[in-house]
Amino acid sequence: MRLKHAFIALKGIIKRELWRFLLQRERFIAALVRPLVWLFVFAAGFRSTLGIAIMPPYETYILYEVYITAGLIGMIQLFNGMQSSLSMVYDREMGSMKTLLVSPLPRWFLLTGKLMAGTFVSILQAYVFLLIAWFYDIQAPWLGYLTLFPALVLAGLMLGALGMLLSSFIKQLENFAGVMNFVIFPMFFMSTALYPLWKIKESSELLHTLASYNPFSQAVELLRFALYGQFNLAAFVYTLVAFIVFLLVAVWGYNPSKGMMVRKAGGPS
Repeated sequence: MRLKHAFIALKGIIKRELWRFLLQRERFIAALVRPLVWLFVFAAGFRSTLGIAIMPPYETYILYEVYITAGLIGMIQLFNGMQSSLSMVYDREMGSMKTLLVSPLPRWFLLTGKLMAGTFVSILQAYVFLLIAWFYDIQAPWLGYLTLFPALVLAGLMLGALGMLLSSFIKQLENFAGVMNFVIFPMFFMSTALYPLWKIKESSELLHTLASYNPFSQAVELLRFALYGQFNLAAFVYTLVAFIVFLLVAVWGYNPSKGMMVRKAGGPS
């Protein structure tokens, strides 16, 4: 694989995904409306539940809204990862995925290129969301907007790889909506996106354990620390390992001679 050819292929994959995203404006708006509703409508209720609303000074309110903001950014990337995998199922049914995978470039490179394109889209959505939140007077430290970028890259790759892994198991486009709901909502609500671990532990030990080992929780904690200009080593390692595992299994799943694609076709001839 020559570097020039790899760069041209990667450029083409990313350009195709960006054009698809720009032509689907409803997808962009829907990705923003969902977390904005949570932020603007429910943030006050969450503050009261945690007992932070009665604690002075005023900066405390802003800090907790930033706390929720990190979880909602994770929501954006989680839904975007699932939407990207939905497009892969569609491409497989239409035949364009087969055309991509039979190219002379390595399969892992092509799938990673798809991941990078989807991650770039989710990062764009996340910063637009932060811009809207900034005008709503929900502002993180200025350094946090810079340190957040690498965390968004890793979290987006991990969640995108999870979606890609799921897409390798799905036979038809019609089945994907049910799988998405089965994965997205448990991952989101059994996480630290809205409540800290210590508050979850007060409610349920089992839920605390599930939230602790939830890859989405670790991705959110990575984003949350980064938004405050800090680095969470444990969350970084956990998210990185989860990304590698999800990607390796997804690459295996898209292998026409060994993975799930064989079982869907009834085995090799």
